[in-house]
Amino acid sequence: MSIEGTVKNGVVVLRGRRKLPDGTTVLVTVKAVSRKRRAKANRSTLADKLLKLAGAAGPGLPADLARNHDHYLYGVPKK
Repeated sequence: MSIEGTVKNGVVVLRGRRKLPDGTTVLVTVKAVSRKRRAKANRSTLADKLLKLAGAAGPGLPADLARNHDHYLYGVPKK
């Protein structure tokens, strides 16, 4: 029997809904992967990109900036 799958975070994920019983001995044959497919697998998600920006505004900003941003931008009264 031959079942294909992919590696995600170091774990082999089988294609489809196939399950093998615990303790099953398997033989893994690695296929060559194209550069395009490898690049797609290593692509960052939007969440990964946004997490890199977390805290990038820097120190020195007012503690109530999120609540009173209109005050700091346009001069409206603070909330």
